Amino acid sequence: MTGEEAVAYIHSYGWETRAPGLDRIRELLRRLGEPQRDLRFIHVAGTNGKGSVCACLASVLEAAGYRVGLNTSPHLERFHERIRVNGKEISGEDLGAVMDIVRPAAEAMQAHPTEFELITAAAFLYFRQKRCDIVVLETGLGGALDASNVIDTPELAVLTAMGMDHAAILGPTLRDVAAAKAGIVKPEGTVLSRGGCPEADEVFRQVCRERGAALTELDISRLTVRKLGLEGAVFDFAPWENLTIPLAGAYQAENAALALTALEVLRTKGWNIPDRAVRQGLAAVRWPGRFEVLGRDPVFLLDGAHNAHGMRAAVESLRTFFPGRRMTVLLGILADKDAGEMLDLLAPLAERVFVLRPDSPRAMDPAALCSLLAERGVEARPCGSVEEGIRSALKTAGTNGAVCALGSLYLCGAVRTAYFQKFSRPSAAP
Repeated sequence: MTGEEAVAYIHSYGWETRAPGLDRIRELLRRLGEPQRDLRFIHVAGTNGKGSVCACLASVLEAAGYRVGLNTSPHLERFHERIRVNGKEISGEDLGAVMDIVRPAAEAMQAHPTEFELITAAAFLYFRQKRCDIVVLETGLGGALDASNVIDTPELAVLTAMGMDHAAILGPTLRDVAAAKAGIVKPEGTVLSRGGCPEADEVFRQVCRERGAALTELDISRLTVRKLGLEGAVFDFAPWENLTIPLAGAYQAENAALALTALEVLRTKGWNIPDRAVRQGLAAVRWPGRFEVLGRDPVFLLDGAHNAHGMRAAVESLRTFFPGRRMTVLLGILADKDAGEMLDLLAPLAERVFVLRPDSPRAMDPAALCSLLAERGVEARPCGSVEEGIRSALKTAGTNGAVCALGSLYLCGAVRTAYFQKFSRPSAAP
């Protein structure tokens, strides 16, 4: 297969019509020789911050001299972003070659694996081929029944910031969601939790007690942010001082603190992670689409706030960087999200909103979203294309204004691609 053929094949097996569970991925991996058993993992679940924490961990471990696999989802612009080794995306040629192995195994099964199960199997095969020392593995949805949870006990399981999301699948309460995320906790395993959410924390502690897992919780009192700007943050995390991370967003220093705590735990397990690697790795981390600055005249921000918890974090960052100002907003939301709460958070900061349809069958109708905004006293109009939305937002904001595009990771990739292709100066491109 070519890379394009491999991506098309993977996308042809959606998960929506298949019952959740690990039976398919277990059978597929058995047919492939159990590649996951030759790998060591850091397994990351949570509502928000997973990708940023994964990116921090991968960058520092690479700086420490390890060959690091990184498996995340969804992608922003290219499918290949999901599978990386030492920061380099899997090539189309390598993806096609791996899927040439996965496809016959999948098609020999009575119940064909889903899209995410195919991706997971392909990633494990590729990481084994590349002889990765460690793999940073992000859950796709939930934890207990997520395909990534087919692994044995990881070096470390990390539970990031918690909030309500995917309630229709994971359950209607925060305790239900936390229980699903806690599914990645293995008997006698080692676990790190972000903490700060009493309902979820109680669940995590109980699950760890029941499974005999050692639990560490982030001590946020160790964190002091010295400087915060659109270029990133300078912070202390005692005993470290003057660490830098080039990720904007008031919440990124907290994500870095969680990653640092994870690295401390890994050190106790024998991983050689020098202080120099910590500083270099954090200073080099890149994670597009999370309060990312795409342009300056006007300021154009891109954030993947795709649920109420993420929207709250994005709004807090906007208030920090633009106190007393209202924003021009590009917005697209999926219909299965809590749009009402998201809009309640965003409305006080939104001067005018241009509404787009994310590239997903789950996208909310732009006209319906405009009506919800109008109910909150916000002027909004739908746009027929991403380019039209960006052009309208830039014109409305003017040179001294500010634009923020947010609401869905599926929207982020399209906005990012269109902005750099059509609207940015050459020096602004990444």
